[in-house]
Amino acid sequence: MKSKQRLSDIKAMTEDQLNDEVLKLKKEQFNLRFQRATGQLENTSRVRVVRRDIARAKTIAAQKRANQQG
Repeated sequence: MKSKQRLSDIKAMTEDQLNDEVLKLKKEQFNLRFQRATGQLENTSRVRVVRRDIARAKTIAAQKRANQQG
């Protein structure tokens, strides 16, 4: 149920907030990749969750842009 709550939070964001969220998630993704490379990553499933959250935020941002244009 956590992803449904996360989805409703993302849908409520403005385009600028979505862009900030994507930037924050990309930084987290970089840090997770760095931790994995150095063998310090404990929660390996977080990499997958972050990647999907980035895709989710980008998709909603694209939908909002499409709704504004047409």
